[in-house]
Amino acid sequence: MFHKMKGVGVCPARPTYLQILTGLLGGVAGIGAIAYLTQIAGVPLLMAPFGATCVLLFAAPAAPLAQPRNVIGGHLISALVGMVILHLFGTGLWQMAVGVGVAIALMQLLRAVHPPAGANPLVVLTAGVEDWSFLITPVLVGSVILVLIALFINNVGTEKRWPHYWI
Repeated sequence: MFHKMKGVGVCPARPTYLQILTGLLGGVAGIGAIAYLTQIAGVPLLMAPFGATCVLLFAAPAAPLAQPRNVIGGHLISALVGMVILHLFGTGLWQMAVGVGVAIALMQLLRAVHPPAGANPLVVLTAGVEDWSFLITPVLVGSVILVLIALFINNVGTEKRWPHYWI
């Protein structure tokens, strides 16, 4: 009934139950830790792109896009782009489009591509975030927390080694 089309591959292998458990625990631990720290510190540390960051960190940790440089650098670069555009040009549809495009280009130029971070200019511009401290909290602090949790979770077991590079 189903035929393999020439030039079209098949689905990747199903992850092992350990890989699925790692993704589950990583997502719960990562977002749970950030949410808890947000509550006790009274400082907003949570933003939606961090959920997608968890997918990369805990379901695809070997990917270049899931390395610390990409996670932290990508989030900082993209949020900074959003902040600069907001302060120079305000908010609007073209500002959002340009913000995402410039963020992608800068992440590529600086070798810190992290797809979830591509949403950061949208977060900044739709929320109208004007306070530059947003770059520290939630962007830097939140991404560092996720990387630290990934450092622990992705190194449980003898055959695991994460990250593949830092810088």
